[in-house]
Amino acid sequence: MKDKPPKSLHRPSVAEFLAEAIFSGRYQPGDFVPKEIDLCEQFAINRSAVRSDLRQLVDVGIIERISGHGSKVREYEEWNILDASVTEWMTRYASPNPKIQREILAFRLDVEPYVAMTAARRAKARDLVAIEEAFEGMGQNLHNARNPEERRLHSDYDVAFHVAIFKATHNIVWSQLSHILRPSIYLLVSESNISATDPEESLERHRLVMENIRARRPREAFLAAQAVLEGTAQALGIEPGESTLGRDLGLV
Repeated sequence: MKDKPPKSLHRPSVAEFLAEAIFSGRYQPGDFVPKEIDLCEQFAINRSAVRSDLRQLVDVGIIERISGHGSKVREYEEWNILDASVTEWMTRYASPNPKIQREILAFRLDVEPYVAMTAARRAKARDLVAIEEAFEGMGQNLHNARNPEERRLHSDYDVAFHVAIFKATHNIVWSQLSHILRPSIYLLVSESNISATDPEESLERHRLVMENIRARRPREAFLAAQAVLEGTAQALGIEPGESTLGRDLGLV
């Protein structure tokens, strides 16, 4: 039985349909997606339109065209996850896919503790204000989270907390990267906030990151940020693995 394309008032997008199927895990790396002729029939569109949509996925490294065989999903490391379309698809469709969550978490475990350590050395007063405002927003919407909107606000403030730490490094690359990573951070934050068994403990772990940055304690900020992400892994039921960066720096 074929998957049904999403209903739309406009022409159904093959790219959107396949992105949802791939990011949610229905098609895994190494799997072939439906052939062009089948997609033409399924979406009632011509072959050039199908090829145009497939090209969107090829251009960002998600699928590859193999002459005489069709289109195959590429390995995760081949995907251009920093492309705006890919990060949007990731946010919208990847929440049921533990493999993608694990990849994002592994990256964050290596990067964000180092970012927190750098922020502890370089943060200015306005950075500390931004971090504290985001933390206070987390706390307020955690304690008052009686409906989905308040829970969404809690996750929004949680993401803003992490983004503010990236910006507190005062490094142009880290600051720009925070905008690019925002969707992938939100993916893990929103899912872990739903499944967390003790949100108060999570809030306390975030507070320790903030306090160590404020107190100019780089090593402690590194370890506190690592603890936040280990809590995220536990809430999601994902094995966090080891932080290669932390081990190489002799911090763990």
